[in-house]
Parts: sequence; structure tokens; C-alpha cells
Amino acid sequence: MKSLLLKIPFILLLFFNYGCFSQYLLPFQNPDTDIEIRINDLLGLLTLEEKASMMLHNNPAIERLNIPAYNWWNESLHGIARAGKATVFPQAIGLAATFDEELIFRIADAISDEARAKHNAAVSKNNFQQYTGLTFWSPNINIFRDPRWGRGQETYGEDPFLTSKIGVAFVKGLQGNDPKYLKTAACAKHFVVHSGPEETRHNFNALPNETDFYETYLPAFKALVDEDVESIMCAYNQLYNEPCCGNKSLLLDLLRNKWNFKGHIVTDCWAINDFITHQKIVDNGTDAAVIALNAGVNLNCGVNYKYIPDAVKQGKITEEKIDSLLKPLLRTRFKLGLLDYKDISPYKDIQPEVVNCPEHRQLAYEAALKSIVLLKNDKQTLPLKLESLHKIFVTGPTMADNTILLGNYNGFSGNLVTFLEGIINKTDAGTVVDYNIGTLLNTDNVFSGLYLAPDADVIIAAIGNSMMLEGENGDAILSTSGGDRNDIKLPGNQIELIRQLREKAPEKPLIVIVTGGSAIDLKEISTLADALLFAWYPGEQGGNAMANIIFGAENPSGRLPVTFYAGIDDLPAFDNYSMENRTYRYFKGTPLYPFGFGLSYSTFEYAGFKINKPESNANEIAISVTVKNTSTHDGEEVAQLYVKKPVLHENNPIKSLCGFKRVSLKAGESRQITFAVKLKDITAWDTLNKNYILTSGDYTFEVGASAADIKLSAEIKLE
Repeated sequence: MKSLLLKIPFILLLFFNYGCFSQYLLPFQNPDTDIEIRINDLLGLLTLEEKASMMLHNNPAIERLNIPAYNWWNESLHGIARAGKATVFPQAIGLAATFDEELIFRIADAISDEARAKHNAAVSKNNFQQYTGLTFWSPNINIFRDPRWGRGQETYGEDPFLTSKIGVAFVKGLQGNDPKYLKTAACAKHFVVHSGPEETRHNFNALPNETDFYETYLPAFKALVDEDVESIMCAYNQLYNEPCCGNKSLLLDLLRNKWNFKGHIVTDCWAINDFITHQKIVDNGTDAAVIALNAGVNLNCGVNYKYIPDAVKQGKITEEKIDSLLKPLLRTRFKLGLLDYKDISPYKDIQPEVVNCPEHRQLAYEAALKSIVLLKNDKQTLPLKLESLHKIFVTGPTMADNTILLGNYNGFSGNLVTFLEGIINKTDAGTVVDYNIGTLLNTDNVFSGLYLAPDADVIIAAIGNSMMLEGENGDAILSTSGGDRNDIKLPGNQIELIRQLREKAPEKPLIVIVTGGSAIDLKEISTLADALLFAWYPGEQGGNAMANIIFGAENPSGRLPVTFYAGIDDLPAFDNYSMENRTYRYFKGTPLYPFGFGLSYSTFEYAGFKINKPESNANEIAISVTVKNTSTHDGEEVAQLYVKKPVLHENNPIKSLCGFKRVSLKAGESRQITFAVKLKDITAWDTLNKNYILTSGDYTFEVGASAADIKLSAEIKLE
């Protein structure tokens, strides 16, 4: 007893120090402890039922261990989505149209600032609802192989190289560069070979040939894994006769073992249930869960992992296997600081004031400005000279519609600027601006306001698609094909509106703005319009950016990240996953507007194209060219480098993008730019040796303003 009494002061001292300084009760709560020790400590404390609950996307609190509830489901495709106020940047396809990695990084960094601010505010009021967490299921890096796909707007376009570069920049901006803590956790989705049709996405069996699989569908995912993306989302569909979320060859052999992916794998939402309802592989939730678990899926967006305890009790899987699958999820939560005794991360003090702050609104403006593509500008119709205009007539179904700024997977800022508002913001008090909607998105031939056209000095019409006409299955309520498009034409009434405007005022300049997330057949619109601008879904500052381009305060510099076809007649069937005659890399026809295309108010000249032969042990080639602005307008050019590789197999691409540089040049200025082409980016898939190889032979490098507008080329022999 005396011995115990002597120890009490020491115990109290320890408790005092423990409470005042350490403030944690168990090793897993101590951020100073090695993360693997923390993981193992927590695993030893959890019951099997608790482990199962932590492998569902909506984790309940474990109060006995002071572990708060956590919902893994959050979205940040082009700004924080579905959670109220946030800066709305251009839709992902518009971000790709900037061809600007540095800008994409800054945007993702701003998004992650807002994410931390909103998370901090939610936690402070004990709010752990969906869309309050720090695990974001973005970016979507599927290849946009067919313009009919409604969700193609969520991607970075049709090219694997561009998708890789934009995707890596986005992930780095989201996840931050702290050596210990993730700012947020990014997720590359949907793994893999997933790009419509939407109506059959839950049971479609993708059967790409081997070279298409390795040279088109996989490279962007590999690039993001190499840059430590924290999560991969497996797709709904089947691949080579196995569901992607139950595919051991895909998730274990390739992703885990060959690529050495260390993060966690999450299902697309309710994908495991598709094993029962659509793919009919099993007939009960327990067996469906076991298939996904044995394929290495860590997190179930859905409910099927609630059957884990039953599966263990029935001997269908071991608790040791469950532990191994839970570990990556715990690691992510520790890296985010979500299980620390208190938030000591470097992001704990980011305050709500950063959400949609002036700096972020300016960034949204810059992104919109760099994403808008000038497709036609006959007789230098643009820019308009405001001082000479007395009356402007603006019309069209997307002119005053703020939903076309948003795309899908979007937030709301309270500062959405429509095209109409942007034009009003830009015009002076002495100019009359008259507006009439003209027609609705897709009605029969019902028109109004056409009588206003003849009296105007210029007509500006905004037409196109919206989130009502294209998007995810179930969301695009005006789509007749589950969010996809049966063809790539505009609704007939919109084309008729432009026809009638041309007829009513044949001598007046007609400027047409088109919105949409994909290639559109613009053959007739292009012949009717004097100037044609493609705006995508341009984000909250789209109206101001568009107005400043139209009136010459800014110079357009967006470039097409997809090929604009004249129609779908030359394309394979939508549900055919072969790349034959798809995208600029394989399309043998003449596109309406080629990949990489975009006009400027400036003109540019290319000279001094030079290839420096690499040393024998080098892993890249230095290629340089001088670009000169030969106009009187300051402007930005997007120089694009393409490669034609020696033929290795019958699916050899016509050419492939292997470098791009956005360069800002004042009138008359010239600058030399250098592309550092990594040899791994110009390899091809060897079907015999089952590996990427640098084919021996002659490589032709081309530099130009689009895939079809080549300025200079040179050849080099590589062994």
C-alpha cells in the first residue's frame, strides 16, 4: 500500500503532462507516432463490425474510440460541388481547352483551399454530412473517345498525353506538397475503359484491342499513379468479361503489383450491387462483396460491405484480409489529419473567407478567358469597336441562362455572370442593348424578337447545349438517350433561329456563341455566322470573359481538346471501344475543326525548329522552336508538338501529341521555347513482349498551331 501511495504523485504528474501537452489517449491518436504504428494500433482496437463500417463510404462515429463520423463522398470536378457556396471554374473540358498546366495547378490549389475552409467550418459545427469531407472523387481522366457521350464534358478530352498532363497538375494542386499531410485526397476515375453509353454503363462489357488498351485507355491513369494520386475509382462496366470493381487482373495484377499503387481503391457508387442487378454474376450481397474484396477494393460507395461480418463468419474471407484492405483507408485518414487528437495540420487555419474570394473569382475569369475558342472570324468581325455601336441585339436560349455556366458536378457561387450580364457590364451607357430569348433550348419552331435584328448594328446570339441536354444518366432531363446524344447536331429550332436572324438582317454582323461539353456539328452555323465562339460551360465568370473577348479587351486563346467532326457518319458505333477512325490520332477523314484548333486576334510565325539528338543514356529529347507574334495585337499562342512514330503494329496512330507550350507574346515579340520530350511518352506497346518500348527507326516531330496546322517538321533516328 505504501508503495502505491508513493507512486500516486508520479502517476498524477504523468496524467497532468499527458492531459496538458499530449492531449491524446491512445497511440493511434498521436500524430508524432509513425503512421504504420498508428494504423496497427487502431486495427487492434476495432471490432470486425467496426472495420466493416469504416469500409463503407458513409462511416458512422465510433464513440468509444472518439472517432468521428466521416463521409468519403465529395466532389471537386471544377470547384467544390454540391455543398453550397464555392468558386465555379469552367467545366473540366473547358479547363483542358486552356492547354495550361500551371493554370490548372493554381485552380486545383484554390479548390483545395476552399475544401479545407468548408471542412473546417463544417467540423466546427459538428457537421459530418456528405460533401463535407476531404476525399474528392476527381479528376475524371477517362478518354473522351466519342462525342455522343454526355459525361465527356467531365474529362480532359480525347488525347492521352494532354489528359495526363492536365490530370497530374490537378492532382498536385488538390493534394498539396506538405511532406506529412495531404491537403485533400484526389481520385482518378473511372478505372478503366469507361466512356458511355450512359444507358448501358452498369452492364456494358468493354473489349478494346490490346494496343488501344495500353496506348489510349491506360496512360493517364499510369501518369497519375506515378504522381501519387491517393485514390482510384473502379468503373461500373465490365472489362474483358469481368466487372471492373471485381477484376483481379486490373486491380491487383496491374494497378497494385505492376504499377505499385499504394493508395486506396473505391467503387463507383453502387457498382458492387451491379454484380447482382445488372451483370448477374451473383445473387446476394455477401457474395458480391466478397468478389470486390478479393479483387482488392478498399472502399465501397454503397452498402454491400455491410455484409463483411457475415462473409467472415461463413468462411468466405478472413479477417486478416479485411485488415489488409482497411489499412490503406486508415492511412488516407491519417494523412488528412482526420484521426489526430486535434487538427494540427498546416491547413487548420484556412478560414471561410477564402471561399469565392476575389482572387478565386479572378482565377475563374482567367480560366474562362483561356478556355473560350474562336472558331471563325470572317473579315475581322471581332473584336467589335464599342465606340461605333449604337444598338446591339442579343438573343438565344443560352444568352441569359446561368445554368450553362455550370456544366455538371458543380457548385454555386452567388456570382454567376451570364453572357447577357457580361455584355451589359461591358457596354457604355450610350449604347442600346436589346434582349429577347429568341427560342427555347429544344422546342418546336417557336421564335420571338426577330423583328429587333434589322435595326441593330450587330447581332450576338448564344445557342448550344446545357446540363439539361447532356450529362450523367438521370441528370440530363431533356436528353432522350440517358444523358448522351443520339447525334451531335444542335436542336433544329436553334439552327432555325440563326437562319432567321441571317435572313432578317443579311448585312449585319452576326456573332454566334455556342455552349456545350462536346464536339457539335456546326457546319450550317459556321456558314451563317460571321464570327463563331465555342464557350464550353465556362464557369461563373464566363459572361465577363466572353464580353471582353467580343469587345477586344482580351484576345481569345482557347484550343480544342477534342476533334470537331462534321457528323457521326464516319465514326464507329458508340458502343464500339475500338479507337479506329476516332480522335485526331486515328481519324482518316477531314474534321470540321481539328484537335488543338483555335483562332486569335494575333498572327504567329514559327522558325528555327531544332531537335537535339539525345545522349545514349538520356531519357528525354530537347526540341526547340522560335515563335513570333507578327500582328499588332498582344496575344497567346499554344504551340503543339506532335510525333509520328515508326510502325510497330497495325494500330499505329497517325500522330500523337507529345508536348505543348502556352506562350504570351506582345505584338512583334519573338521567343524560343523548348519542349523536353520524355522518351517514355513516345513509346509504343509491344504485343509480343507485353511492354512499352521505344521502337527503333525514324521519328518525325511536327510543331504547329493544331494537329492539322503544322508549321515545321524534322526527323530523327532513334535506336
